[in-house]
Amino acid sequence: MASSFYHLKFVYLLSFLSTFHLIATRSFSSVQPLCRGHERSYLLQFKDSFVINKSSSSEPWAYPKVASWTLEGNNNDCCSWDGVECDEFTGHVIGLDLNSSCLYGSINSTSSLFHLVHLQRLNLADNHFKYSQIPSTVSNLSKLTHLDLSSSAFASQIPLEVSQLSQLSSLNLSGNAYLELKKPSLRSLVENLTCLEKLDLREVEIISMVPNILANLSSLTYLRLRDCKLYGEFPVGIFKLPNLRVLDMRQNEGLTGHLPDFQWSSTLEIMNLAETSFSGKLPASIGNLGFLTKISTWGCNFSGFIPSSLGNLTRLNSLDLSYNTFEGCIPSSFGNLIQLSLIFLSSNKFTGPIPLDLANLTKLTILLLDNNEFGGQIPSSIFNLTNLEFLDLSDNYFSGTVEFDKFVKLKKLTTLRLSHNQLSLVESETSANRTFQKFVSLGLSLCNLSKFPNFLANQDELELLFLQDNNIHEVPEWVWNMSKERLKVIGLNNNYLTSLGQHPILLPWTNLAILDISSNNIQGSLPIPSSSTLQYHASNNSFIGKISELICNLSSLQVLDLSENNLSGPLPQCLHSFGDSLKCKYYEALPPLPSTSKKSQDLGSPLQFGWRIVMIGYGCGLLVGVAIGHIVIARNHDWLMKTFGVRQPVPGRKV
Repeated sequence: MASSFYHLKFVYLLSFLSTFHLIATRSFSSVQPLCRGHERSYLLQFKDSFVINKSSSSEPWAYPKVASWTLEGNNNDCCSWDGVECDEFTGHVIGLDLNSSCLYGSINSTSSLFHLVHLQRLNLADNHFKYSQIPSTVSNLSKLTHLDLSSSAFASQIPLEVSQLSQLSSLNLSGNAYLELKKPSLRSLVENLTCLEKLDLREVEIISMVPNILANLSSLTYLRLRDCKLYGEFPVGIFKLPNLRVLDMRQNEGLTGHLPDFQWSSTLEIMNLAETSFSGKLPASIGNLGFLTKISTWGCNFSGFIPSSLGNLTRLNSLDLSYNTFEGCIPSSFGNLIQLSLIFLSSNKFTGPIPLDLANLTKLTILLLDNNEFGGQIPSSIFNLTNLEFLDLSDNYFSGTVEFDKFVKLKKLTTLRLSHNQLSLVESETSANRTFQKFVSLGLSLCNLSKFPNFLANQDELELLFLQDNNIHEVPEWVWNMSKERLKVIGLNNNYLTSLGQHPILLPWTNLAILDISSNNIQGSLPIPSSSTLQYHASNNSFIGKISELICNLSSLQVLDLSENNLSGPLPQCLHSFGDSLKCKYYEALPPLPSTSKKSQDLGSPLQFGWRIVMIGYGCGLLVGVAIGHIVIARNHDWLMKTFGVRQPVPGRKV
């Protein structure tokens, strides 16, 4: 009986001690120690070396984190300050995250920052450090595992001392276009950083070969060396890194290489080789890279057929093979890629019909097949891709009649390009009464149109409209109310227009940048586009009378072509004094204009403007030439969108 009593007391005692220990542990861990006084002083000195300037950070969520760094009130514990992380036991500052903190000022080698010797994580991304050099005293921070100085206006040579931070697992110096890595070289930088998992040097000027030593960094998961002016043969061993997930070598035009035979398991998820000089064929073994979600070989020198094994990459959501010389048909195995939302196959030599299996890709938002040699009819199954926002089939050999009303099913479609095929586009009698989606860009050149499509009457968000090389004879009155504030480019050249109807002398589109009504037979007075116009092409018509003085309001005009008309009267004085934008010279004859062929790329997609001698012809025989030289605008949709602010619906190209 006594032994049972003592046993029970012992159990209660153990229970009490266990509960006491748990409460004590929780209480201790919930009370962080105050930060060290000298480290608090270093932080305040660092804060005081900058001014707060909201324009110093580009991210929309940016705010000055250091605003909370103050000793007022009971705020003397720097461990509670915004962006500051302390060790919970010692109170030392071990993390400093001032990403997008609106800091403006230089960092020099005597900065108090480099006295915070216990720092393990330092993020100063998206600030403006006035193109100062990364101080060599960064080597004082020998415990750093994460260093992010991206997009912060650092400049000059990256100091050798960065390579002494041997515990770094993540180094991001990207987005500093004036940073250089020459002495030390890329090899010298990384040879001591054997723990690296992430290396991002995008836009740093390196100008070297890719060192083989990178293939020894077995922990590397993330390698981004975009736009670093790298050249020479890319080490195949990098593809074999066992943990590599992201490989981004884009925009290194001097970088050569080929894809290896992938006979190993790989964790690779993103492979971006765009705008390099990689060449060769896609190996059939690419189908072994089962974790791939994005592939981009845009603007490389790849060739040959697409292996059917590409259909094994069922996690792919973005595929960009454009601007190579791939050939043959699209494999039917593409139908297996049901996660795909973006397909870019532009400017290759693909042939054959659009595979019916593409109808399986119901997540597709962008499908670019332009400038190939595809043929046959556009399959009706394409109208089941109801998530499509951007469809470009231009510059191929598609044939047959296409009922425009079918595109009503694609309610999210904002960009449609069918130009330069062998198509006949027709509307039903009721199309004018149907509710079409709001388009931003329409390329309907050489579509055998005999009139303006009626559905355009209700379009008020249109920015790019290409109707050249059709059989259009007249302009309906509703055109002058169409997308008045949005239209930026209009192509109506090479039609059969004889009149613009009751057009206003000053055209209504207030943001117009390019107007081409050349090579028609338009009579009457010359219309004047808005003051925003950069290029105005009205040659080879039958305009009469004098040029209105309103043309002098076109202060941004760069190209003016009024040749081969019946204009007369005095030349407006402003055309003699436009300055550098219109340089006037005299010529005896008009040089021949470039011929138009099926594969020439007009204002549609993609666009090329031939730079030509621009002439103004008068009935009296005076020829005044405006010498502009020769411009060629390739990949027009990108150029137009950058220049005129057209919404860019191809986010998949940004990896």
